[in-house]
Amino acid sequence: MAQFGHVSAVSLNSQNSTANVWSLQSARRHGCTASRCGSTVGQTGGLSFTGSDAMGHKLRIPAARAFTTRSNRDASVLKVVCIDYPRPELENTVNYLEAAYLSSSFRTSPRPNKPLQVVIAGAGLAGLSTAKYLADAGHKPILLEARDVLGGKVAAWKDDEGDWYETGLHIFFGAYPNVQNLFGELGINDRLQWKEHSMIFAMPNKPGEFSRFDFPEILPAPINGILAILKNNEMLTWPDKVKFAIGLLPAIIGGQSYVEAQDGITVKDWMRKQGVPDRVTDEVFIAMSKALNFINPDELSMQCVLIALNRFLQEKHGSKMAFLDGNPPERLCMPIVDHIESRGGQVRLNSRIQKIELNEDGSVKSFILNDGNVIEGDAYVFATPVDILKLLLPEDWKKMQYFSKLEKLVGVPVINVHIWFDRKLKNTYDHLLFSRSPLLSVYADMSVTCKEYYNPNQSMLELVFAPAEEWISRSNEEIIEATMKELAKLFPDEISADQSKAKILKYHIVKTPRSVYKTTPGTEPCRPLQKSPIKGFYLAGDYTKQKYLASMEGAVLSGKLCAQAIVKDSEMLAPKEQRELAEATVA
Repeated sequence: MAQFGHVSAVSLNSQNSTANVWSLQSARRHGCTASRCGSTVGQTGGLSFTGSDAMGHKLRIPAARAFTTRSNRDASVLKVVCIDYPRPELENTVNYLEAAYLSSSFRTSPRPNKPLQVVIAGAGLAGLSTAKYLADAGHKPILLEARDVLGGKVAAWKDDEGDWYETGLHIFFGAYPNVQNLFGELGINDRLQWKEHSMIFAMPNKPGEFSRFDFPEILPAPINGILAILKNNEMLTWPDKVKFAIGLLPAIIGGQSYVEAQDGITVKDWMRKQGVPDRVTDEVFIAMSKALNFINPDELSMQCVLIALNRFLQEKHGSKMAFLDGNPPERLCMPIVDHIESRGGQVRLNSRIQKIELNEDGSVKSFILNDGNVIEGDAYVFATPVDILKLLLPEDWKKMQYFSKLEKLVGVPVINVHIWFDRKLKNTYDHLLFSRSPLLSVYADMSVTCKEYYNPNQSMLELVFAPAEEWISRSNEEIIEATMKELAKLFPDEISADQSKAKILKYHIVKTPRSVYKTTPGTEPCRPLQKSPIKGFYLAGDYTKQKYLASMEGAVLSGKLCAQAIVKDSEMLAPKEQRELAEATVA
């Protein structure tokens, strides 16, 4: 049946295999033990915007390529990689069509007589999106990235053994219409590996067991989501479900205006106000809060949760998840770069901005780089995290309300942990898993879920360590020790904290002291529009004003909205001589 997908397979004894599994014997030959063979990214507490060397091994980005398989002498000729479920039918949803229309507006906009040269700081998804859609509209973006790797919060690095480690565990939802359009526009829809329509939670009180919310494929939204909740009796009792449903009624009846009004209250306080038992928060929303914003329900704004619930429950495939089939810099970011450069734009790595230089009227004159180079343009965009923008804001701008409100937007710390084990763990799924651990948010066995990372004999767990505020400055060894203690509870038959069962071959830890902005109550009014009050200066980033969360979808949409604002202002932004010529022609 179609809903069960198809099995993908690869030959494992190919002579062209380029990356060997790093064996325990190899570790011993190199004098490397689990306790001292870690790597880290941005170890220091506080803000960490250091050079690219501190962010891991240098990455030379080749053209996007298909995934490589790993050779293994004991492997049979053909091995199952994963079950790829069919791509859901997203094209007819209202949100997808709205996103498609916005994309088409750039391609169909009048071609400029002379393209604007737009200088963009930051090659994360927001900056790449801004540059991509400006190029579609006929302009010439110059995208500057401080580090030697693309992707920003989706960056990844390759270690000496050919294995990748990432900034975060990235999931692509059906409710990401702008991201899904972007994949289609680039012709890379096949790079998303869709999983079964389920949400799977670990059961702390039943170590080694999981509880599922399965969304029936044949039912429309929101009935499929309601049935998924009603059928789960392990996490929520029937009285819990009834009280939660009654508590949600105001949100269902009040719609978007009600959702926006809940910015001032935490998830925990909202639940109690609505008479929802604490058990519902503990069983479901601790895990959901950490997955959404890396913080607990007593800090997270309820607006964030209601937005997510609205997207997931109102669209049939909204909560359906997909993994990228390989590392994000090559498999997602490079196709965007190729698209930009094919239309005359530029993307430059190792181009860190030192200063925003101003004209006498307070507008931007140029971006001055650390190496002394001066980059000038007709318009300028900052698509970096909000914390970096605040560090570089000119003094003359800081008193303006548009910029002063940014002080309340602060990135949340998060840690991404990768552990390679000496065996194949059995108690995993080909899916994202909610750990429901005090220290861990979500995790996945990437050796199963991702084609490029596939390994038939060993597991690589990628885990989001959150909340991380108390751990961001701790040593790698302490973080690994704490992680292993939690994993021993999730895998009691396979993992022990002392490694007497599954043994660590190696690990990588990626610390991000300031990730997505912390969505606490009262932050929504502080999110800026993409167009600033400074002529020719714009912002992009998931912290800017857009209807989605601090997420990949929010980043891509912010880039589109930023590009849209620039295209609308293109006549005003054109060089003076060009405007005078246009006026003379009209006269």
